[in-house]
Amino acid sequence: MHLRTLPAGLTLLLLPGLALAHPGHVESGLIAGLAHPLGGIDHLLAMLAVGLWAAQQSGAARWALPLTFLGSMLLGALLAYGGAYLPLTESAIAGSVMAFSLLVLIAARLPILAALGLTAAFALFHGVAHGQELPASSVALGFAGGFLLATAGLHALGFALIRYLPHSAEPLLRISAAFSAAAGGWLLVS
Repeated sequence: MHLRTLPAGLTLLLLPGLALAHPGHVESGLIAGLAHPLGGIDHLLAMLAVGLWAAQQSGAARWALPLTFLGSMLLGALLAYGGAYLPLTESAIAGSVMAFSLLVLIAARLPILAALGLTAAFALFHGVAHGQELPASSVALGFAGGFLLATAGLHALGFALIRYLPHSAEPLLRISAAFSAAAGGWLLVS
């Protein structure tokens, strides 16, 4: 990815409504799943922050954090699809926005097991929310594939922002992370 193509990529990623211009797509499952993480600011900010945080890490944590999020999120969706319920799901999701944003803000490097455990715990709640919100007319496998692809895309976008933006953009990243953490706090109390 080159810096000159980043605006076009961001535009395509953040405007999923264009893909829904033709009737019948939402019911397919895949498109509904793709749109789900992009349609809620809580999911969008948390998943973008996971990619940002992963890019700030070194070694195996760079790929292990996003993969752990995806795996745990899928597990949560399967549990919810099977009828499981986790209390305080929305609060945990809001807390994940705040926590991941603060971790990006301070460029935290936690011990790998702690980082993976935190990521897995929050992702489980995101997955439960996705599983509970499966549209009745959707194909579950397509919906899961869609939200996994959208989440991986948001992780990749966050990763690319850290890796490919010039070092001089770091203050802007920190300001954005602070606003994201504040949004997570607002979601938590509202």
